Amino acid sequence: MGLDAVVVDAVRTPSGKGKPGGALSAVHPVDLLAGVLAELIERTGIDPAAVDDVIGGCVSQGGEQSANITRNAVLAAGFPEHVPATTVDRQCGSSQQAVHFAAQGVLAGAYDLAIACGVESMSRVPMFSQYGDADPYGPSLRRRYPPGLVEQGVAAELLARRYELTRAELDEYSAASHARAADAWARGFFADEVVPVGTAVTDETVRGRTTVDGLAGLSPVFSDPATETRFGRIPWMITAGNSSPLTDGASAVLIASARASAALGLRRRARFRSFAVTGDDPILMLRAVVPATEAALKRAGLSIGDIDSFEVNEAFAPVPLVWQRETGADGARLNAHGGAIALGHPLGASGSRLLTTLLTTLEAGDGTFGLQTMCEGGGMANATIIERVDSV
Repeated sequence: MGLDAVVVDAVRTPSGKGKPGGALSAVHPVDLLAGVLAELIERTGIDPAAVDDVIGGCVSQGGEQSANITRNAVLAAGFPEHVPATTVDRQCGSSQQAVHFAAQGVLAGAYDLAIACGVESMSRVPMFSQYGDADPYGPSLRRRYPPGLVEQGVAAELLARRYELTRAELDEYSAASHARAADAWARGFFADEVVPVGTAVTDETVRGRTTVDGLAGLSPVFSDPATETRFGRIPWMITAGNSSPLTDGASAVLIASARASAALGLRRRARFRSFAVTGDDPILMLRAVVPATEAALKRAGLSIGDIDSFEVNEAFAPVPLVWQRETGADGARLNAHGGAIALGHPLGASGSRLLTTLLTTLEAGDGTFGLQTMCEGGGMANATIIERVDSV
């Protein structure tokens, strides 16, 4: 048995609204992450002392999420002190990158057991709060991109304009995301992957009664005359309804070598087939999911038609719509149980959350191959392909 990297198990919290009073807002982010780590140990029955490393994703690494939050969560979860941990930031793809690092460590023979995870409490550590008044870009970077770097919402507007998407298309996609997620919850689809946190047992961000007409009445949130001065007239179509909501959440995945999983009698739910990470235009920013997908497919020796399920993070509705148009993927296989517009986008936790749901989807539909990809700040994207194994 070789050095295949396999997924043993994956869990996540429900999504809580990322604002004061949200379902998870009273939980310190260290405790939020510690909860899924402890649940992963409980469900798999492994000795936490055998874990070689814990790699976590978190974007806003300030305040309560500073000081290497992954290490703090490992200790808070009761792991032995010798188990190390580190926290990475690949923006929205942070925990997907954590998965890559953990799996690649296994493939390199450096780890037998590793945990990849992520957390974000957007109610307690607001987005961009880690910057304070500082300029995170600097004059040299600004000189390279004279039109000016933009926030992701404006990038979504630019992407929609580039691909001539209409407001109706964005709202129709978003309403469908909520409908799929609400239906999945009603059928108990998420029951095995979600770890209740106190009284929070379902994704608070899902709005099953969302309609296209209701979304059509929402006003754009990124309209800015200064942006139009730089980039020309923008239709301004991105609203709170066709964007992912501010969200609290955590997720975790146990990754093992095939040899270690066999020796320990652990179930192997899937194995990793390929990884990719790529950069793209940092102003348009959100299109990098397309070349990342192409790279992952090429490395796996697969075509888009070979993939049974796709999880493409719905940071904004234009992202999956552009991705689908460029790749030609079957829309019925794309975010089949709702995406981040409905299920939420707790930044640092979303990558491992996508993997958790991708596993559930493949198993429920008897699929073989799954692909996940995530757009990231600065014009990057990760893509991962897994192959369901379902064996001991």
